[in-house]
Amino acid sequence: MRLARLTRLGALAIAGSLMAVAGQDLAAQSAGPPGRSKSTATWKAPRTPDGQPDLQGVWDFRNVIPLERPARFADKAFLTDEEIAEYEKEAAHRLDMDRRDDDPNRTPPVVNGQRATADVARAYNEFWWDYGKKFVGAKRSSLIVDPSDGKLPPLTAKGRKAADDFAARRARAAWGPEDRGVGERCILGFNAGPPFLPAAYNNNIQVFQTRDHVVILNEMVHNARIVPLDSRPHLTFAQWSGSSRGRWDGESLIVETINFYETTSFANSSPSMRLVEKFTRVEPDILMYEFTVSDETTWTRPFTAQLPMKKTSDYMYEYACHEGNYGMTGLLSGARAIEK
Repeated sequence: MRLARLTRLGALAIAGSLMAVAGQDLAAQSAGPPGRSKSTATWKAPRTPDGQPDLQGVWDFRNVIPLERPARFADKAFLTDEEIAEYEKEAAHRLDMDRRDDDPNRTPPVVNGQRATADVARAYNEFWWDYGKKFVGAKRSSLIVDPSDGKLPPLTAKGRKAADDFAARRARAAWGPEDRGVGERCILGFNAGPPFLPAAYNNNIQVFQTRDHVVILNEMVHNARIVPLDSRPHLTFAQWSGSSRGRWDGESLIVETINFYETTSFANSSPSMRLVEKFTRVEPDILMYEFTVSDETTWTRPFTAQLPMKKTSDYMYEYACHEGNYGMTGLLSGARAIEK
């Protein structure tokens, strides 16, 4: 697991009042892609030999900014330095797992809608966790930028039923492996996406580029998404990570993904989900990752989030999950023993 520690605070400064926020937000939009600081407004990414923006390298997407805006910041898209300092302090306390392993009150935290899980109850402490505990690249109160309230859209009736059905399967002994999530089954990691969201550890991707392809490698469950750039049609059959096709739009790589298989690691999404990701290198050490999810089966409208990623010189390591799927064998054996 990766144990690198983030030390640099993101540089985008936004004033606290609504008028100042509006004015600075418009200025940021006119200066260039979202997330770009004033000092780098005219900066452009270095080029690959074929002339495209060079996005290659290892990118760390740990971030304490929540997916959805907390209720106490209901009317604030951006936070003040004082509010950020207080939120980071609270987050560090909430995420601190360095307690006695036999503490009965020790429960894993919930980050971006996902509760951390361990292979054995209370087996992990702070040594193993690698949550983001700092604001990176922006002072937003949520990763969601649309809708403007910073919240996920309401679930549809089908979306609510799917969520309830999944919760019911989790509450009982598993009848089969399909009753467990794709993260627990080691098919996709809980933060591997697509789309990506910060989680307990292994919050890193590595990007490789050729003239005709881009490869996006997750550290979590070492899933490599190979994205053609040559305008070929999408696959006609489903994939766990969907069928991805990419194109360049100025300084940004646009990746569209459809044809997901059954479900992804993104909560409540359905096979009809359409995902559009945007990768823009806005500063030498910041890759702005933006994604828009459209899934009429699950949500009443599309939504968009922005997640700044920080360049790192650290290495990517293999994450073997439960090797040979022995963990699932034990889980199902235990469930049958409980039934007897």
